[in-house]
Amino acid sequence: MTDATLPLAVAPATPGALSDSRKLLIFGLMAFGQFMALLDIQIVAGSLNSIQAGLSAGPDEIAWVQTAYLMAEIVMIPLAAFLSQALSTRWLFTASAALFTISSLMCGLAWDINSMIFFRALQGFTGGAMVPTVFATGFAMFDGPKRAMIPAILGVVSTLAPTLGPTVGGWVTEVADWRWLFFMNIVPGLAVTILLPMLGKVDEANPSMLKRIDWLHVASLALFLGALQYVLEEGPKHEWFNDKAVQTAAWLSLVGCVVFFERTFFSKMPVLKLTPFKRPTFVMACVLNLVIGFGLYGATYLTPVFLGRVRDFSSLQIGLTVFVTGIAMFVTAPIAARLSTKVDGRYVIAVGFSLFALGLWMFSGITQDWGFNELLWPQVVRGLAILLCIVPAVGMALNGVAPRELKYASGLFNLMRNLGGAIGIAVANTWLLDFTREHVLRLSEGLGQTPERATVMIQGLAQHASGWTPDAARALAMAQSEMGRLVGRQAMTLAFADTYRLMAWLFLGALVIVPFCKPAPLNARPPPDAH
Repeated sequence: MTDATLPLAVAPATPGALSDSRKLLIFGLMAFGQFMALLDIQIVAGSLNSIQAGLSAGPDEIAWVQTAYLMAEIVMIPLAAFLSQALSTRWLFTASAALFTISSLMCGLAWDINSMIFFRALQGFTGGAMVPTVFATGFAMFDGPKRAMIPAILGVVSTLAPTLGPTVGGWVTEVADWRWLFFMNIVPGLAVTILLPMLGKVDEANPSMLKRIDWLHVASLALFLGALQYVLEEGPKHEWFNDKAVQTAAWLSLVGCVVFFERTFFSKMPVLKLTPFKRPTFVMACVLNLVIGFGLYGATYLTPVFLGRVRDFSSLQIGLTVFVTGIAMFVTAPIAARLSTKVDGRYVIAVGFSLFALGLWMFSGITQDWGFNELLWPQVVRGLAILLCIVPAVGMALNGVAPRELKYASGLFNLMRNLGGAIGIAVANTWLLDFTREHVLRLSEGLGQTPERATVMIQGLAQHASGWTPDAARALAMAQSEMGRLVGRQAMTLAFADTYRLMAWLFLGALVIVPFCKPAPLNARPPPDAH
């Protein structure tokens, strides 16, 4: 009896025994689940005002709708390797998809901001298990040229989902209601939950690992990464360590970090192994992935912020403007996959980083009048570049890794990208604030050196305002306020230009690492597991 005629319930237990069609179905379902989890990171970004109004939440509270998801997700990503060995990949992914679906339903039914934050944290925690598991499964099931498509496909998923998030979120909120941002996960989530267990085993479970789990290691990992994510999210909003909550979170993260590394080296059953870092190429691939996360999430964050704050675009307008980056990614995916089988990955990633730097540098000429047309080509160049960065980086990190280490390597590699993204958004926010203050001072000094010019501008604005009110004092106050707004908008635009320019230099600087990343041959057999 061939595999194609086997009943689903008795499908082969190992990837090697599965037919290619069964492997593709399993991988496709898991990649789709990963897309859902990554899409939900940014899907609320453009709809926070609507959610805030619907839940009667305060401005400080509503930010936790996104922060809670990110904190929980970043904790689960490195834990997924241990759990997938204990529960098996099939049942961990199925449980994650089921809980992700239930938490999505509860987010849509949330009755106040506290319930929303709790269910968003649960959604992020369960979604985080799906992210690294797909990478490890793809590399375990396929080899040779077929494996080259894995980083390309997952690269598209990893980059397209956050890019599409604001577009999808803005459209859904405008045509339906913000609660449908979460309800829309129910049907696809149920499909993944029901179908994946029917397709057969990917690996065997080892439930005895759960009996020997080091709970202190788990707690220290959660404290270390969760508190670090909080610091990176909230730091720029509260001038970093001037805020007591940020100070406390930083200390907690430091304590968690010390305990985590102590348990990593001395625990009999660590939940996360750092052995993949013994490979120098893996270390350098992780550093490059940190930079990729910095640029990917930082740039994806900056463009909508510019369009919202400077151009006053709606959520839907912002989504339609940034959508071109996703289209460019689709164009590059087959090219990146093909090159990774024919060309040394170091050449591909060098071209990718150079193009990404060029795309960021093209943003440095930004003015307060830029819209879709002006942003088109910088976004296209950045979209074309990102997969040329990600695909070879994944290959450098995971090709040639022993099967026993593959899940840990995948978790650590994906963690680096998420950490890079958190750092990128935090640093970009800090640069924006600092550069804006600096440019406001310079513009104010410039107006102070030519007071007659400033006076003429205010008089012109006051004359225009007099058409709205006969009160001369009020018209003057309105003119001064409008003058301040114009100066602030110009200062912020210049700050965006400076921030993009610095990010471009970061990508160029990372090229120094590339020549030392010696990738494993695509067809090289991984070393045998140590017993």
